[in-house]
Amino acid sequence: QVQLVESGGGLVQAGGSLTLACAASGPITEYNTMSWYRQAPGKQREFVAERPFGGRPKYADSVTGRSTVYRGMRTINLYINSLKPEDTALYYCNLLHDGHNYWGQGTQVTVAE
Repeated sequence: QVQLVESGGGLVQAGGSLTLACAASGPITEYNTMSWYRQAPGKQREFVAERPFGGRPKYADSVTGRSTVYRGMRTINLYINSLKPEDTALYYCNLLHDGHNYWGQGTQVTVAE
């Protein structure tokens, strides 16, 4: 059974930075894509960044230029700097593998003014 566990969220001051980590367990191969999404209160879940293992990353416009994703076969880390209050959200890790989508439970990021 594939499971995802996120970590690294918390309370950060505006202008600061943080790194979110996600690790997958269970039967997966190197042919996978891992992503980060986020959902702010009262809003729909939105794409943040993705990276296939061994591939190139893609970023949402909202974080382009201030974020980087790093991959291992079972991990994806998201680094974001110059954080803004509008980055406050529940951040979810996603794994696409063998036609299946898997989601973590989410990690809360709160950016204070």
